[in-house]
Amino acid sequence: MTRTKQVPNKRQASSEFFNKETAAWESSNAKPKPNGSAVVGKPAPAKAEAGVVQLVIAVAGIYASFLIWAYLQEKLTTTRHGPAQEVWHFPVFLNTIQSVLAALVGLVYLVASTPRGARVPPVIPSARILAPLALVAVTSSLASPFGYASLAHLDYITFLLAKSCKLVPVMLLHVTVFRRRYPLHKYAVVAAVTAGVAVFTLHSGRKKRGSKLGDEASAAWGMLLLGINLLFDGLTNSTQDYIFGAFQPYAGPQMMCANNAMSSLVTGAYLLVGPALLAATGAGEWLGVGTGDAGEMGAAMAFMARYPAVWWDVLGFAVCGAVGQVFIFYTLSTFSSVLLVTVTVTRKMFTMILSVLAFGHRLTGMQWLGVGLVFGGIGVEAGIARRDKMAKEEAKKAKSG
Repeated sequence: MTRTKQVPNKRQASSEFFNKETAAWESSNAKPKPNGSAVVGKPAPAKAEAGVVQLVIAVAGIYASFLIWAYLQEKLTTTRHGPAQEVWHFPVFLNTIQSVLAALVGLVYLVASTPRGARVPPVIPSARILAPLALVAVTSSLASPFGYASLAHLDYITFLLAKSCKLVPVMLLHVTVFRRRYPLHKYAVVAAVTAGVAVFTLHSGRKKRGSKLGDEASAAWGMLLLGINLLFDGLTNSTQDYIFGAFQPYAGPQMMCANNAMSSLVTGAYLLVGPALLAATGAGEWLGVGTGDAGEMGAAMAFMARYPAVWWDVLGFAVCGAVGQVFIFYTLSTFSSVLLVTVTVTRKMFTMILSVLAFGHRLTGMQWLGVGLVFGGIGVEAGIARRDKMAKEEAKKAKSG
């Protein structure tokens, strides 16, 4: 499809990145980049004044979608079924179901969000965008198995706490690969959340059979797997940053549809060729994913045939993930990233509280200290981002006025 040639915009170096989970730009010393909804060469139209009802719908939608999503994730990965005490361990199949549904929901959202009478923006506007989109699909697809494999060695609270620290691998990638510099407070935040996770993990008090040394080795292996997961997440976020900056205008609904469609192709191909690949390399046993002659897809289908109730958890997980993404982009387009960051931070805290209440986790005093360090650091980062964002908006209003 041909594209109209446009005057290139001058780009400045920045330390910002696009957070996949929150769909928010995280920046401290650079001008925020548009998410692609504005027309190049024209000033972005002012957002219509949103009422209290829209605010309640947006916030409630994010909370409800992702709290249920997290609950079902923990339920799927920890519940034991039948006399054999079988546990679900088919992450690629689960993510494929979610990405297929999210791609369809994203397409509907893209069509519905297009102004009446306007042409629906293409999901793939040019051939040049295919390579970075494919990289996002591959890295996001690779991240999931490592994350689920870490749950065999870590409890879900530790997993959830570490997943709240995505700023760490993103900053690591930007500093080492892109040679970017950050304000001092960002390094302090990274130190706080890293110390928090370390304190929480070291005082986890895991009660398992075997020696204490064996438990520590298992926890260390789990943290390594989770670290690989976070690095892939960081690469995914950094690549999305590049896409939104280099292919303007490119909107959130387009990204949602394209990413999920391409991820479905990657994970679907794995499910089809997985049996031969796993048999040849033994990677399935190493990562703790489905193996056997039928492969992960066949094993997952057989698991759900033995325990039909699991179907509802799988479908609910996929629906909540897809709908949650829509609410994220709706909040970002209707309000601002400031509100979205605040909602995201509080949602993670509520998710941890829900996990403690629903699944009977017991945290020691030192673990609560670790939780406080992590969310304290994240809260400071969110507060500074909010202050900087509001200052920029006020300066912009003063300049335009």
